[in-house]
Amino acid sequence: MKFVQRVDALPLGAHAVVWGMAAIPTELGETRDIIRLEDGFLRSVGLGADLIQPLSWVVDRRGIYYDATRPSDLEVLLSTRSFDPPLLARAARLRERVVREGVTKYNVGQACWQRPGGDRRVILVPGQVESDASIVFGAPVIRRNLDLLKAVKAANPGAFVLYKPHPDVVARLRAAGAGEEDAPRWCDEVITDADMGQLLCQVDEVHVLTSLTGFEALLRKKPVTCYGQPFYAGWGLTKDVVPIPRRTRRLTLDQLVAGALISYPVYFDLGGQGLSTPEEALDQLVALRTDSGAQVSWTQRLFRVALRIVVGVR
Repeated sequence: MKFVQRVDALPLGAHAVVWGMAAIPTELGETRDIIRLEDGFLRSVGLGADLIQPLSWVVDRRGIYYDATRPSDLEVLLSTRSFDPPLLARAARLRERVVREGVTKYNVGQACWQRPGGDRRVILVPGQVESDASIVFGAPVIRRNLDLLKAVKAANPGAFVLYKPHPDVVARLRAAGAGEEDAPRWCDEVITDADMGQLLCQVDEVHVLTSLTGFEALLRKKPVTCYGQPFYAGWGLTKDVVPIPRRTRRLTLDQLVAGALISYPVYFDLGGQGLSTPEEALDQLVALRTDSGAQVSWTQRLFRVALRIVVGVR
């Protein structure tokens, strides 16, 4: 891999690799092979905004998994792949261990939330960073956390609505959404420092825009309602407020897991031993979580101060 600062510095015949939904310079032309990279779904113990190294990436030649405006490699895989019994058995074991270990994408948060008494349905609404590409390219109708909360409350007047702001916002590494300070008016409780794995086990439903929390809820067999069009919507596993007509195949949960956690991502050993497997990545995440605890290093604290200045978050 070679890093270049200008398009004209690309060697003849080279593949152009870009991060996420970064714009493709027109000079590259239509014939250039474009590869897009992004974080995988079992990522790290700590936030990407803290520059914590990921254990997994996704490599996509068609688009990227959160761009619902066109098919990605993941969508094509889920639409066409023949999932054989050994792969599905492996996916089931992986899913069961992810749930048992309480693993999520970032594995942050220490507080244990206690479900309220009574028989009201508890709905978790995870907040997102509103400027993220996953909302820009995957939420064609509602794009604000506050509007999502209002919609959930209106559709579920008798439910207990729990709102969890995005951890990057809680850490003040990204700006809060427009009007998000009014969230307490549209929910029953706001929770910030919570272990997402523990939280998901206590709620009855999860309602999202495009948040990966919806996928993590599916792993735990929780009902999920999508107000956007995330990669896990449209396959018959979620209630979709905004349908995705081109996704016509009906998937089982373990078919989705086989595609999203085994076949699509690339996993790397943090010790520098090269490629690894999702099972080995899970081993490392569990070990890192045990070792790291709730500690934030001094370098992370220093970087957070600098980042808050850059993004203008106080």
